[in-house]
Amino acid sequence: MFSRIALVVPEGGSIVFSNLDFTTGQFSRADWPAGWSSVRDQMMARISGGGPGPNMPPDSTLIDLPRFGNRGPNSGEQEWLIAELNLDYVRDTMLPELLRHHLGGGGKLDYQAEVVTVGDPSRIIFQSAPGEEGRLAGDADASVSLFESGGPGLRPRPGDRGPGRFPGAPRRLEKAKGPPPPPGDGGRGRWRLLVRHEGGSLDAIVARARWRNVAISGAILALILATVAALWRVSRRAQQLAELQMNFVAGVSHELRTPLTVIRTAAFNLRNELARKPEQVERYGKLIQDESTKLTNLVEQILRFASAGAGHVIRAREPIKLDTLIDDTLRSSQEAHQGPTVIVEKQLQPGLPLVLADRLAMTHAFQNLVDNALKYGTEQNSWIGIFASAVNDENGPAVEIRVADHGPGIPEQEPQRIFDPFYRGQRALKDQVHGTGLGLNLVKRIVEAHGGTIRVSSQPAKGTEFIVRIPALATGAAG
Repeated sequence: MFSRIALVVPEGGSIVFSNLDFTTGQFSRADWPAGWSSVRDQMMARISGGGPGPNMPPDSTLIDLPRFGNRGPNSGEQEWLIAELNLDYVRDTMLPELLRHHLGGGGKLDYQAEVVTVGDPSRIIFQSAPGEEGRLAGDADASVSLFESGGPGLRPRPGDRGPGRFPGAPRRLEKAKGPPPPPGDGGRGRWRLLVRHEGGSLDAIVARARWRNVAISGAILALILATVAALWRVSRRAQQLAELQMNFVAGVSHELRTPLTVIRTAAFNLRNELARKPEQVERYGKLIQDESTKLTNLVEQILRFASAGAGHVIRAREPIKLDTLIDDTLRSSQEAHQGPTVIVEKQLQPGLPLVLADRLAMTHAFQNLVDNALKYGTEQNSWIGIFASAVNDENGPAVEIRVADHGPGIPEQEPQRIFDPFYRGQRALKDQVHGTGLGLNLVKRIVEAHGGTIRVSSQPAKGTEFIVRIPALATGAAG
């Protein structure tokens, strides 16, 4: 740590300089080094009574340690030990090791460090990051003095002199009054150590950590709110689904009870010969047949919905002509419809391409659309329209079928829900229109299982139109 250690002893009005031989560990007299002239002047001034002598240069690498005598006439400074720091060792070995030990983690220094002289801060003793980018003056997180002179809180008592002492030497030392300076930083050091965290100033790091914590807290709060909202939504949807299922059970019970009651009544009248005339028997027979057909259709719809839920929406597919299927569907629906005569406007483009479809499933889908138009769209205007044409879209050639009516339309809040299972609109519930709430959901599943699309266009008091598109079969594929 030291390049030279010397002992200075007063002798006969002068001072004797002795140099330490590091090899033998012995002091031997020697000439004063040329660079130590200021120290020699200071020592001579002390023994000659001229005061403490010139101050040690603030950037000096010399450290003087006086030895005081015992109490009595020889209690003043008796001799001095002077040491010269080895700057190369301090800069290259000692300071890096101390910094890594106290300010490092995992063998890596977490702080930028710089040591400068107190008297001239521009003089750099050590830099952990050499160059102007490593300068920490005015931008350090903390600093501390190094190589302080004297112990903190000690000072000579004024006017305390006595014979036999070097003039100007303190007679005795006492604790300074008032609070002592911070330990290890009395402010009288030769050098000053400046440090700054690698991540920037501590204020900046704390600010970033604070904002990061605020962001994390905000994200957690948003996640909690989103979770609460999702739970509320799921709970609400579960409640709505339960209500729909209860309405479905009630609706199915009603749909079953009505035809069964009619069939039982008709059978009772026939058995008890209340209807004896041939026309009466025929009317009761037709009534039983019609109600049995309703029951069959209802059971078929429920079974098809259960099959769709199990992934069996369609079965065997074959090339079919939609115009023929539409004609059969209209004829079947008109025969089942017992209301006033309905005007059916049918416009089917000649030569419609074939589609690859499950005939039974597709018939069921169009049957539901036509039945919906007859049930909900013919009360005020006994008209429905069925239109079919060949179209081309982004998915290639297709057949577009539109089923329209001039009824009251669908309320604005309902079009996005009419394809949900068990859902029945407010008008259907208010007017007690027969149904299970499964028809349109099955239509959507059947159409989408064929690779097609379905959408609805409705305006209050102007009518409703369902638009279905089914991919057309490529020319020649039927053969």
